Amino acid sequence: MYDFFISLYSWYLVGHIISVIAWMAGIFYLPRLFVYHSEEVNKNSDTDRLFIKMEHRLLKVIMVPAMISSWFFGICLSIIPGVVDWELFWPWIKLFSVLSLTLFHFWLSRQQVFFKTGQNKLNGRTYRIMNEVPTVLLIIIVTMVVVQPI
Repeated sequence: MYDFFISLYSWYLVGHIISVIAWMAGIFYLPRLFVYHSEEVNKNSDTDRLFIKMEHRLLKVIMVPAMISSWFFGICLSIIPGVVDWELFWPWIKLFSVLSLTLFHFWLSRQQVFFKTGQNKLNGRTYRIMNEVPTVLLIIIVTMVVVQPI
């Protein structure tokens, strides 16, 4: 059974990479939609309803499944002996960064609810600034995995 699990390493890696790419695409795009939604769209207009629909579908159809599968494949990879040395510091930095990215995902989800209920209080500038958060986390995550500096 152990050998079978290890033999799936490449497939777990493929699943993880594809899932992370899809998740990150949504993580980068949704705040950009919020920028335009908050700056250019009047509440209760046809365009408002269109943005709400786009944001909802991006979140529920792409981002949530991609986040779940990223976690699933990442956990599968991390428990294969020899793949991650948890006695080192870099996997913990990566894990903390992925947890932070997950919290950012939930923050975006909450903002989408605010738009849906007409309660958005944030402006486009705030969403532009928040759009930098996943970039910083992505840089940290990729650096930790590839370089394994500490």
